[in-house]
Amino acid sequence: MAQSPQYSELDTPCAVVNLDVVDRNIDTYQAYCDKHGIGLRPHIKTHKIPAFAAQQVKAGAIGITCQKIGEAEVMADAGLDDILLTYNVLGDRKLTRLRALFDRVKNLRVVADNAVVVDGLSKAFADSAKPLEVLVECDTGGGRCGVQNPAKAVDLAQKITSLPGLKFIGLMTYPATGGGSKVEAFFTKAMAELETLGINCPVRSSGGTPDMWLAHEVPSVTEHRIGTYIYNDRSLMAKGVCKEDDCALRVLTEIVSLPAPGRAIIDAGSKVLTSDLLGLEGYGYVVGHPEVAVKALSEEHGILQFDPTLKLFEIGQRIEVIPNHVCVVSNMLDQVHLVRDGDIETVEVAARGCVL
Repeated sequence: MAQSPQYSELDTPCAVVNLDVVDRNIDTYQAYCDKHGIGLRPHIKTHKIPAFAAQQVKAGAIGITCQKIGEAEVMADAGLDDILLTYNVLGDRKLTRLRALFDRVKNLRVVADNAVVVDGLSKAFADSAKPLEVLVECDTGGGRCGVQNPAKAVDLAQKITSLPGLKFIGLMTYPATGGGSKVEAFFTKAMAELETLGINCPVRSSGGTPDMWLAHEVPSVTEHRIGTYIYNDRSLMAKGVCKEDDCALRVLTEIVSLPAPGRAIIDAGSKVLTSDLLGLEGYGYVVGHPEVAVKALSEEHGILQFDPTLKLFEIGQRIEVIPNHVCVVSNMLDQVHLVRDGDIETVEVAARGCVL
């Protein structure tokens, strides 16, 4: 992404997003899913911008994924009407909001991995004119939420089927990277047991950007949830999932100090680049300077380290950094700057901070 002279009009640090790269990323992965007959359900947690979600759906996505009710409410306000909420919803206040959201969108599905959550959902939807569709979340090796084996998935599916206001619709997992074979083994066993009980299981939802090009190798999966692909980041570059030119969002930052040979200070610290390492060394990739490490961060400063014999930077120089983990960068910023053909449009990151 060539730096536009207009970038001098932007205050640093900030995020600039190349719309041509966004378009290519969306279209390329949609084409992959179409080729392999996989439903694409993008996770909006990466961009948190309704216009991008709408673009993903227009390109062919079957709907969107949200992690919290607040995110889903923002998307529904913008007209997105097919939403999967991949989080256990607990408590009367949140269930009241969930019911209100359900009553104003075309399709809202949720997940659950325990009886307490399922009982609460049933209580909130018992008088609904149509049932709330529920997927059982399964831990297939990711080590987060999810029932621990196929038998427990079947037990919870039976409970969902037995309660008023609910409809069991399928299985959902967020696997560990490289865990496709475990997903297949878990899902096929659970599906076989459900079939013997006469319980239909039409949706089998998996996800993850690191394995995005391997989704077709898990034949039981009907839909793939993926978020980071719209922007991409350094962690995916390191895994060989994307290249530098596929990274649509970069942090624009300025050299504010050159205190010693081999050290430069930028005005982007942990409040922008975040502290996520994702197994990497350093806190980002300096575009055009692979020999430079983003060695350390304080809240407002980043420390660049490089060979002290090199004179790479000047005070006031602007550089771009590809972050390790772009999703959390989005959540740190009130706005991003969209760039196409030298023109810049500033947009709100509408669903940032929606943690409830």
